[in-house]
Amino acid sequence: MIGLIQRVSSASVVVSGNTIGAIDTGLMVLVGVEREDGSAQVERLAHKLLHYRVFPDSDGKMNCNVMEQGGDLLLVPQFTLAADTRKGLRPSFNGAPPDVASGLFDELVVKVADRYRDPATGQFGAQMSVSLCNDGPVTFWLQVD
Repeated sequence: MIGLIQRVSSASVVVSGNTIGAIDTGLMVLVGVEREDGSAQVERLAHKLLHYRVFPDSDGKMNCNVMEQGGDLLLVPQFTLAADTRKGLRPSFNGAPPDVASGLFDELVVKVADRYRDPATGQFGAQMSVSLCNDGPVTFWLQVD
């Protein structure tokens, strides 16, 4: 399971002209589900998202997590993160099947909500317009096995 996290001062997702998720300060996370992923990977990614230290402490060092910051989360499903790009000039899409990926994404949303607060979300399978103001910029690729 992959989480591309970006520390943001704001982020939003629009589907069919309607804003379906928006946050101010926090983490915008693009979530990719790989073929071999299951509940164990969801558990590890949820833990990392909530505890990864990407916010500055009083000395300006990245020592605080999103919960200590009091920030929000916007979780956006993105199947292209699981693409194989090692060969050629066209990605190969061999991630988890959509029904499995959708279920695991929903499980991640529930785990984050149970441990912190309800995250804003994108919509699985929809054509989304994602906007964000990356703070820093700070971006990290988290991949859990």
